[in-house]
Amino acid sequence: MIGLIGIVVVFVMVFGGYLAAGGKLGIILYSLPFEMTMIIGAAIGAFLIANGGAGAKQTARDVGKVFKGPSWKPADYQDLLCLLFELIRLARQNPVALEEHIEDPESSAIFGRYPRIQSDHESMELICDTLRSMTLSYDDPMQVEEVLDKRMEATLNHALHPSHAMQTVADGLPALGIVAAVLGVIKTMAAIDQPPEVLGKLIGGALVGTFLGVFLAYGFVGPFASKMRAVVEEDAHFYQLIREVLIANLHNHPANMCIEVGRQNAPHHMRPSYGDLEEAMRNLKREAA
Repeated sequence: MIGLIGIVVVFVMVFGGYLAAGGKLGIILYSLPFEMTMIIGAAIGAFLIANGGAGAKQTARDVGKVFKGPSWKPADYQDLLCLLFELIRLARQNPVALEEHIEDPESSAIFGRYPRIQSDHESMELICDTLRSMTLSYDDPMQVEEVLDKRMEATLNHALHPSHAMQTVADGLPALGIVAAVLGVIKTMAAIDQPPEVLGKLIGGALVGTFLGVFLAYGFVGPFASKMRAVVEEDAHFYQLIREVLIANLHNHPANMCIEVGRQNAPHHMRPSYGDLEEAMRNLKREAA
């Protein structure tokens, strides 16, 4: 909702201010289809050259994040901590029983209690691969931490690609606007023998190209890229929490302490309260008893 409000504010403030100053929309509306075709068409073409089909699809999906916000909500953070608590307790009580859950998480009763996490491919791989490495005696906390850091860095860089691609388009739009304006000037020069009122309209139409390039770059595409990046980075905290809890587990801290480490590393506005999390873990213990 806030994204839609922002779009409306940009249009109202820019064009409302223009009209209030005595400007006329006629020349803009006349030139708009032609200038938009040149500028947006060239931007899309350049984007496809730079990113290919896969990058274009990923970017198209990620544009929705501007309006939807982060994928993970506060309830998901509490569910993740509860899931990790169950898995850590089981790993310490019965390592053999843990294997059936991490080898086939889709049919696991433990993972099944948290369907949103179970449906997220990256979360499942991160949890299961790390726990599996522990069963293979690959339990040096420093080595596991290094592996996790490299994996998460690669995942984050891949997730940030659409926002980088959008920012590149935003950086190029003013130049594409100038290209459209130059073409408009060429058209104007071809009609140099026309009366001043005709030349004025032609020059005004040419300047619409410069206006659109800058307007789209700084009013829409640039802010979209920034928002996409912010959402991806916020969602990355969810996977960072998995890392913190599992590394704490490798240091053989008590299960409750491992979960508290994760809770403390959750973003403040997503962090479950200590009391709510304790109550949820007590319920899990009662159900397992």
